[in-house]
Amino acid sequence: MTITRFGPLVRGFLLGTALAMASTAALAQNRTFSFAYDQPKNSGYGEGAKIFNDKLKELSKGTLSINEYPSAQLGTEAQTLQKLQTGDIDFVFLSTANASTAQPESGVFSIHFIFRDEAHAIKTLGDPGVIAAMRELYAAKMTGAHMLALGCQGLRHMYGKKPIEKVADLKGMKMRVQATVTEDATFPAYGAQVVHMAFGEVYTALQTGVADMAENGINNYLVNKHYEVAPVLSLTEHEANNAALFVSDKVWKSLTDEQKKWVQAAADEVSKREPTIAFDLEHQALAKLTKMGVKVVNKVDKTGFMQISKPIQDKLAKDLGPHAVKVLELVRNVK
Repeated sequence: MTITRFGPLVRGFLLGTALAMASTAALAQNRTFSFAYDQPKNSGYGEGAKIFNDKLKELSKGTLSINEYPSAQLGTEAQTLQKLQTGDIDFVFLSTANASTAQPESGVFSIHFIFRDEAHAIKTLGDPGVIAAMRELYAAKMTGAHMLALGCQGLRHMYGKKPIEKVADLKGMKMRVQATVTEDATFPAYGAQVVHMAFGEVYTALQTGVADMAENGINNYLVNKHYEVAPVLSLTEHEANNAALFVSDKVWKSLTDEQKKWVQAAADEVSKREPTIAFDLEHQALAKLTKMGVKVVNKVDKTGFMQISKPIQDKLAKDLGPHAVKVLELVRNVK
């Protein structure tokens, strides 16, 4: 009688316990990661984050996703990379130039005129051999972080209050550049003086004259309103505005083998799709700027720039290290 009477209660208790445990397990499996970048959401970085999140949620059936922190909410690119390495940020999408603070050989992607045009840049960033070589490059020196994918924000151009139509126009100009060995070697060779600062400080520097000029992608120039203080955009196409997606080792090591496959597959989608979208944003931005009345110098004589930069390409790569030499050769061989 006693067993019969309490049987349903016991079964109910056991069922409730099982459901509670299942619910707890489900919650434990659901993870939302921090994902930082220093540009607005309507940038190549923002598009890359969306591609990554959509694919990650699809593959994990909603158990893995990201919270985006755009516009340098969690710090500059150098700062977010440091926080990633210490495990305080989960994912970071940042320029390969600024990644050189942790691995100087990353500066190989900042060597001028190694990317022939848009099509070459897009194909290179999706090339499995180049991606693998860049992953090896970072793994050789960078601690606390694991490279997942490559991306970009178009090609870089120069802008200020005066047009740049030929290399001689740069003589004596204070040019804000990213803090890489390649930039520090190349711009002085053009006759410019280099100025380093975080991206968030560029607007004020151009406004106050701390910098005469800056260089970046067209969409970045637009969405950050740099045209207000630097109304002349010269299409020099001197460098690819490349980026890399990193995950912290802390997160990577915490994932199951299956979850790692989902994360890597989502990152592969970024390498495959983000560069094309980024260049589309560049084209749209140029059209908007032209309509707004920004002076765009389309016909820049690049021969002088190329004559100066070509002889130092191999030297720069060699000085950076063997991984940089390998990457440069792979980039040149992408057809």
